[in-house]
Amino acid sequence: MQKLSMDELNRKSVEEFKRSEKTPVIAVLENIRSAYNVGSVFRTADAFLLEAIYITGYTALPGHKEIKKTALGAEESVDWKHFANAAAAIASLKADGYKVYAVEQVTDSLLLQKVTFTSTEKIAVIFGNEVTGVEQDTIALCDGCIEIPQLGMKHSLNIATAAGVVLWEIIRTRITN
Repeated sequence: MQKLSMDELNRKSVEEFKRSEKTPVIAVLENIRSAYNVGSVFRTADAFLLEAIYITGYTALPGHKEIKKTALGAEESVDWKHFANAAAAIASLKADGYKVYAVEQVTDSLLLQKVTFTSTEKIAVIFGNEVTGVEQDTIALCDGCIEIPQLGMKHSLNIATAAGVVLWEIIRTRITN
């Protein structure tokens, strides 16, 4: 085994990324406290060619130095929109034909490993605040909730970690079909 060089990885330029066909998946960030987490989600969104990131509430916006530090340029490649609140983002998503799911532990949640989406299905997933999670009012507007099974003492993941896990699972099922 030999580690691949940057040239061998065939990385896209920002322009190539912008022209690429995107996966019809949008990550929605609701009141995320840490700009580092926001930057990490941008990097994940770039890695999986997501359609966009929707930023709601007081979540930091691109241009913030901590986003730049963790996004490593992905804030330039990934499309994003800001909404005053999650309800406005959800209304826009539903008008555009997206099914909207919160990533949260709730009664009747869908376990991540059992969720299946078609390769063309338009999906939006909402990731909530590091302490309070996705707001109950937001959950009420969603088509369902996806739960990441957790087996240990802690029953929460950092939002950037949760986004990586959930988004990979959604993307994985689309590229293996």
